[in-house]
Amino acid sequence: MENSFVDYIKIYCKSGDGGSGCIHFYRDKYITRGGPDGGTGGKGGDIILKGNSQLHTFLHLRYHKHWIAKSGSPGKGNNITGANGKDLLIEVPIGTVVKDENKNIILEITKNFQKKILFEGGKGGKGNVFFKNSVYQTPYYAQPGVKTKGNWIFLELKILADVGFIGFPNTGKSTLLSVITKAKPKIGNFPFTTKAPHIGVVYVDFNSFLAADIPGIIDKASEGKGLGHYFLRHIERNSVLLFLISSDTKNKKKEYFILLNELKKFNLNLLNKKRLLAISKSDLINDEKKNKIKEDFLKLKENVVFISSFTKKGLPELVEKLWKLIKL
Repeated sequence: MENSFVDYIKIYCKSGDGGSGCIHFYRDKYITRGGPDGGTGGKGGDIILKGNSQLHTFLHLRYHKHWIAKSGSPGKGNNITGANGKDLLIEVPIGTVVKDENKNIILEITKNFQKKILFEGGKGGKGNVFFKNSVYQTPYYAQPGVKTKGNWIFLELKILADVGFIGFPNTGKSTLLSVITKAKPKIGNFPFTTKAPHIGVVYVDFNSFLAADIPGIIDKASEGKGLGHYFLRHIERNSVLLFLISSDTKNKKKEYFILLNELKKFNLNLLNKKRLLAISKSDLINDEKKNKIKEDFLKLKENVVFISSFTKKGLPELVEKLWKLIKL
């Protein structure tokens, strides 16, 4: 089945051309040589982006990659301005970043219903009435409308979640998300990663926060190995990072350092984010092993939370700690 999570797409956009000005002279039954009365052309339609919280991917744009707004109508006689071209509205998920072909950021959409003009329509040309003066009483000239240029742009989605789950494949990220939220990611005991982020709402008393399960990161992910590098950009929008390491991992410190290193190589600023370390599947180890793990990470000045999505043990403590970090 084709992946329906489309978080990166290239589309073509062109705002409308401005309508041309009109060359016209007033005529009536008893007036054969009236003055100029050519109107101005209409403005071309804008290309506008609008945030829509009901959208979570760019799937709706996959088969609609050319967006061309209507041009303005030409001006008319009797000093009538041409009609403006209709604006073209493109709805995108919240967290959309728009880049040009040189990968420079043009704009970002970060709120629901937020509207931003991506490309303005061309201005309409002035009609010949505009050029009348004491010297030129009957100007036979009008401006053409401003022609706009089409552009290929890149739309990139960075998920807006409060907490991002970071970890190797099969560390229990999807299971944890399904237990503390109502999200229903595909879950299985397999050594490879899921192929799309999932988001769920975690409720804390009368409050709530968004948690995102980021596809598994592996060694050299930032260099393009595996799928993790493809989704690392989603982590840039998370305010808190939850590192998950499975209790059955032989070298937990090594795995933790690999995760930190991949984030560092992708974007050094990711290491400045608030973070929490959780040992998943902790129902599989005894208290002696838990104390040993805790001691090892205390040397790194990292506090550890032991959780089990199967027995639900440690989950209330985890949610409480995450909520406190978010509010800091």
